[in-house]
Amino acid sequence: MIKSSAPAARGARPLTVTATALTATVALYMALVAFGNITDFGTNQQFVRHVLAMDTTFEDDDLMWRAITGRALQDTAYVLIIAWETAAALVLLAATWLWVRRDTPRARTLSTYGLLMVMLLFGAGFIAVGGEWFAMWQSKDWNGLDAATRVFTLSGLVLLVVQLTTREEPATARP
Repeated sequence: MIKSSAPAARGARPLTVTATALTATVALYMALVAFGNITDFGTNQQFVRHVLAMDTTFEDDDLMWRAITGRALQDTAYVLIIAWETAAALVLLAATWLWVRRDTPRARTLSTYGLLMVMLLFGAGFIAVGGEWFAMWQSKDWNGLDAATRVFTLSGLVLLVVQLTTREEPATARP
């Protein structure tokens, strides 16, 4: 391995550059998802309505009591999802800006919060609540579990990289 004689603080650190790029990637993805749901409201509105109504599941009487068929409640849930997506995108965009400015501690903190928001939405919201509670896994037409798992996994990997940037920080002298 070739070691540089230049101090690490002068140049970009590999994990920091990686954390910046990956945070920006998830920020872009979430911004595009939120933008798409706002500008093409009806497409995913139908998705949310069908998942909550459980109308394309096996319609087992032991599960159907969970269904939410009221349009107002379905649409409220959809608007809350979009608001959460938008907030996560904004937090991650701000984190990306902090990474670019080399404000690593604040960038790491905001990235952690933004990625946690994404993981909660896709993990707790879509995989657990949508997939299990509303039996989305039973639907051939309205099943978003594969996509949710991909986003959850990507966000988790980015979160790990973000946390690893602490290894690049210079050690502080202890008294």
